[in-house]
Amino acid sequence: MMGNAMQYLMDISFSEVVNRVFWFFGAILAVWFVNIVINHPSAVMLGIKNLWLHPMRSILTVLGIFVGVASVIWLLAISKGIGDEVQRQIENLGADTIMIRTVKPPSEKLSSQGLTPYGLTREEYDMLSATVPTIRSAIPIREMRRQFQFKDRKLDGRLVGCTPEYAEVTKLEIDRGHFITDAENFSRDSHCVLSAKVAEKLFPYEDPIGQRIYMPENQDFYLIVGVLKPKGATAAVGGSMAAQDFSNDVYIPIRTLQQRIGDTIMTMRSGSREGEIIELNQITLRCRDVNDVKKTAELVSTALSSHEKMEDISVVVPLELLEQAKTTKYMFMVLAAMIASISLLVGGIGIMNIMLATVTERTREIGIRRALGAKRRDIIRQFLVETSVLSLTGGITGILFGLLCGPAVSAARSLANSWFEKQMMDLPAVVRTVEPSIVPESITGAFLISLAVGLIFGIYPAIRAAKMSPIEALRHE
Repeated sequence: MMGNAMQYLMDISFSEVVNRVFWFFGAILAVWFVNIVINHPSAVMLGIKNLWLHPMRSILTVLGIFVGVASVIWLLAISKGIGDEVQRQIENLGADTIMIRTVKPPSEKLSSQGLTPYGLTREEYDMLSATVPTIRSAIPIREMRRQFQFKDRKLDGRLVGCTPEYAEVTKLEIDRGHFITDAENFSRDSHCVLSAKVAEKLFPYEDPIGQRIYMPENQDFYLIVGVLKPKGATAAVGGSMAAQDFSNDVYIPIRTLQQRIGDTIMTMRSGSREGEIIELNQITLRCRDVNDVKKTAELVSTALSSHEKMEDISVVVPLELLEQAKTTKYMFMVLAAMIASISLLVGGIGIMNIMLATVTERTREIGIRRALGAKRRDIIRQFLVETSVLSLTGGITGILFGLLCGPAVSAARSLANSWFEKQMMDLPAVVRTVEPSIVPESITGAFLISLAVGLIFGIYPAIRAAKMSPIEALRHE
């Protein structure tokens, strides 16, 4: 029996223990206040009447609790919204995927004479596909900057050489036509698929399907076989994953890119020519099972250990990023709640200050009530009811205002986009697109906390009033 009890306690997480303790004391407070309302309605009415005698003072006191409760709901909603957006973007990468990306090595690793090849190679792609048993599929990707042209309309964007699986992994959706096929990749066809923005810019009036776009750098035409639906940019995740913008992309078969453009890319910068030799920018591996991801990542890192000297690749595991994002979200939410709780603390101190002043002002009234037979518990109950009315009024109005978090943030963002368009565009995508998500527990929690604040900070003034000597209170002027 004792062993089962110990095992039960070990299975309960710390957060569950805190949650249960919180609800236990919250239930006690709620039962106490309901009992007062039902059994002593005159005390409640008298408390409201006494507070209404000083409306401005009461309103300012309520405002402290109002700000505290609204702050708890707003900060938790915004922090959860940001956390959910980051998690969603990581989940879009795929929990069963591993991404190996080419990164430019430090300048001291590059040769000062000629071109230094670096990054992932097709040979390594073939090796990983053939030797790692837990891999379900491997997707090679090559990216480069290019200018796209149709008639007199031009657009700078990103050319992506890929296979048909790329659309599934990156959640690209076809609007018209089709994505790159295996047959087009095998035949090295000069076909391409446009992102929605590229299609809109180059073909504002015509249907892009069946047209050809021109790439001046390699003096070649590509037949358009598909147009994608709009896709939002992904935010950077820590230092592991850079932000990606899919709006200016053009997709072609990767074997077509290798044949027609090659691995050497020359660019003009500040009057000088610079170049790089890259075979693949990224290899995306999809595991057979999510449980194989970490083990597969270790095998991949070992297989590509030859890159450690050049420091020209990075291995990104979305599953690990997702676990880190969840931990960071909860830490951020706890921090936000602690910051907002400071406002509740200030509001509680305001209640105590007002009630202490009230005790002094109503000393003679307290003496008269005691002389007429009122007991100490009646005096304590009266003052606790008044502090509870103040805190609950602030709590309820704070909750109602807190529920307006979503519309308020949307309105504020719209105004900011109108007045400070450039500054808003410089902000991370997750900040510009985040939608607050109300945490249901924050509503009930804020309500119970506001009630607790009224009781806790009202106890001392209530006891001080109850301890007054009736004779001394009657002499007070």
